[in-house]
Amino acid sequence: MAGTLEYPSMSPPAPTTHEPEAALVPDEEEDGTWSPPDPSLAGEEASLSPPAPSRQAERLAAEFAKTRDPRLRDRIVLMHDRMVRYLASRFDSRLSPQEDVVQVAYIGLISAIDRFDPKKGGSFITYAIPTIVGEIKRYFRDQTWVLKAPRKLRDLGLNLKKLCQELEQKLGRSPSVQEMAEAAQVSEERLLQAMEVNRAYVPCSLDTCLYGRDGSRKGPVSECVGESDAEIRCIEERDAFKQAIALLNPRQQQIIHLRFYDELSQAEVARQLGISQMHVSRLERQALRDLQRIMAN
Repeated sequence: MAGTLEYPSMSPPAPTTHEPEAALVPDEEEDGTWSPPDPSLAGEEASLSPPAPSRQAERLAAEFAKTRDPRLRDRIVLMHDRMVRYLASRFDSRLSPQEDVVQVAYIGLISAIDRFDPKKGGSFITYAIPTIVGEIKRYFRDQTWVLKAPRKLRDLGLNLKKLCQELEQKLGRSPSVQEMAEAAQVSEERLLQAMEVNRAYVPCSLDTCLYGRDGSRKGPVSECVGESDAEIRCIEERDAFKQAIALLNPRQQQIIHLRFYDELSQAEVARQLGISQMHVSRLERQALRDLQRIMAN
């Protein structure tokens, strides 16, 4: 098969031109809206920019915590629309439409608005971002699996790629199953189960095209799936018949073998055994009656 299916990332990819802190800085504009970072900023300048929460958004969040006015919550949601979409776009969602991820991010934002308590200190933006990201991660963990698997195995499977990369850097080679199991503090059997679970996240489609070692096209997977073998259903009957033949006398066994296994005619059996064809016919009929009686019992 050309290439392998890669397990979709369950965590946001790292930005390339700025540090994560700078990517989540709201504007200082009076309207309180949030905008993603400017790509033209140098990496050092972006990394030194402190998270500066919007004054209006903080004021509205504190006021909503006191009044629980739904109109204030609607305003806060609209003010952070760009932030919600930006956070959702940072997730690789090949199994889920991007708009679904955005809706999940909105759920996280509303949850953050409802649970934010300004008396505990900290700004609303620093509380909302982890809440939104956590909601998206739970969505990917619980809703996007094609085949369901135990949660502990799924969580372990999510960390395997990162764990393998860390061990490769530390050891200078690919880690063994035993080394990965020790680093993850699980048994080797548990680790192998987690590896199998990872394959259940994006199973191979029956429409996936197969390729030979020389690169030639072999056709879709569906054309290579085997059919049910009708002969398998006859295995038990053949085994029982074989045991029944063993209960016949040696001459009857020989007649049955020559007639039905070697497919010789009665005349050919008669010449081989040095007896008449009529005698072969009588022996055959008697052997079949005995077999029928044995099989019936």
